[in-house]
Amino acid sequence: MFYTFMTRVVRPILWLLFRPRVVGGENVPSYGPLIVASNHLSFIDSFIIPLAVPRPVTYIAKAAYFEGGGFRKGFVRWFLTNLGHVPVRRGARRAAMGALEQAAEVLENAGAFAIYPEGTRSPDGRLYRGRTGIGWLVLESNARVLPVALEGTEKIQPIGANLPRVFGPRPTVRIGPPMDFSHYRDLPPSKARRAITDEIVETIQKMSGQEYAAEYNDRAEQG
Repeated sequence: MFYTFMTRVVRPILWLLFRPRVVGGENVPSYGPLIVASNHLSFIDSFIIPLAVPRPVTYIAKAAYFEGGGFRKGFVRWFLTNLGHVPVRRGARRAAMGALEQAAEVLENAGAFAIYPEGTRSPDGRLYRGRTGIGWLVLESNARVLPVALEGTEKIQPIGANLPRVFGPRPTVRIGPPMDFSHYRDLPPSKARRAITDEIVETIQKMSGQEYAAEYNDRAEQG
């Protein structure tokens, strides 16, 4: 019922406010397990991507978004919970694996799960080295990966901004063809996870045109 409300009421409102340009929308499979992998420039990314992907999408979300008092925090917690977002505390390996296991359950039920391979928002617009959780998820679920490249969302809500700019610059969402990684299954698991992750990030980088930073984004450890 909540997703129907989101689709029929909230989605049109958000579309009017942000007016995203969607390139490659025909690449989104209408059914089957799907991992949506995207670069990450702004908090608003988790609202923009569902506008471009015409099926329910579950996310891993920073645990801090589910915590705290006040109307704004309470609304965000209610909103993300009802969307099926999975909270994860950054820097806690056990919590991160628990979130990925929940993601695997979503995929096992033929759902779509979105993840940012970098781990968190880019602080400078560069695309950072991917963390291998997405590689683990691919091997665990056998799901295809839908590469997504966002452009301009950092102008709508820069890091540190409490609220997004509405009716401002239009973001672009580029969606590539689904990627299959079944050919990596004969590799040792650790090597396969790294190879899958690197190929996904490389694909996103080619789509986004971002400068690549061959290092992890340390903000993912700082929370």
